[in-house]
Amino acid sequence: MQFSSVRLLMAAAAATLLASCSEDPIPAPAPRPVKTVVIKRAPIAEIGSLAGEIKARYESDLGFRIGGKVLARPVDVGSVVERSALLARLDDANERNSVRTAEAQVAAATAESQDAAGNEARQRELLEKGATSRAIYDAAARRLKTAQANLTSAQISLSNAKERLAYTELHADEAGVITAVAAQPGQVVSAGQMIVRLALTGAKEALFNVSESMFRNAPVDPLIEVSLLSDPNVKSTGRVREVSPSADPVTRTFAVRVALENPPEMMLLGSPVVGRVLLEAQQVATLPPAALFRDEGKPAVWVFDPATSTVNLRPVGVLRYENDRMLISSGLMDGERVVVAGVQKLRPGLKVRLLEGGSK
Repeated sequence: MQFSSVRLLMAAAAATLLASCSEDPIPAPAPRPVKTVVIKRAPIAEIGSLAGEIKARYESDLGFRIGGKVLARPVDVGSVVERSALLARLDDANERNSVRTAEAQVAAATAESQDAAGNEARQRELLEKGATSRAIYDAAARRLKTAQANLTSAQISLSNAKERLAYTELHADEAGVITAVAAQPGQVVSAGQMIVRLALTGAKEALFNVSESMFRNAPVDPLIEVSLLSDPNVKSTGRVREVSPSADPVTRTFAVRVALENPPEMMLLGSPVVGRVLLEAQQVATLPPAALFRDEGKPAVWVFDPATSTVNLRPVGVLRYENDRMLISSGLMDGERVVVAGVQKLRPGLKVRLLEGGSK
């Protein structure tokens, strides 16, 4: 009975073994689909581009030296003015009255001085003849000096009054263009308050707001090409003249002024322009930021091997990073395929399948 049980157990084990041997082997994993681009290097000779505007190199905020009520402002934004042209005028009624008062004081002081001079001359002649005393002559001499001092003071007051009257008119120091106005007729302004902004029409420059990251990639004293946004064929070149020492508190960018060399006349003040830093051309490949992989802290990309349909990691040199792309300066050749999506899920020697519609 025991022998029969053993035979039954052995038969069941053999049947199980035969069943397991008849099962199909585990299939190999399917190749992972990847999106790739074909490398095509191209020469590049600029560090990005920035939008800016044409500015006058010399620009002044002009205002009155005295306060008062604005009577007239014959210029507006865009007005072209010549040297000494009238820009604004204050109500000058009080200043004219001051001039009249000062003129009357000068006339009175002049008469007093003339009378004192005649009296001093008579007393000096009498003193020489012994017909008067030294005390009387000294009094006449003191009166003359006082009258002369009063006349000098009255003349200075008149000069100041006339000068103050002249301050009621604001004139252009040089020929230029009005780029801003800050006061209207009838408005009461204080001394030194900006009335108009005058941009001299001589030297021109381009103003750009540059982020801190672009400073790290820029060479020392680069040549910059500036062209009109509306017509790229209208262009000029220049070099950086001034960099703001502090960032704008709102945009966190730095104001950079580029002095232009013989800018075309079509580059009017306020015209929008595009600036490019020109460098010696070099061959670079352009890839999206998603293609970048870090290998021991160094930049690398996954390169597709068409012979084995696998991917392998390759270190590359990055010229610079931009907002929507990175420029590869070394490590890749024309015609090679680089994976640009899902790089974190790849491993060396992994079988992959190219997605249809990938970049060629």
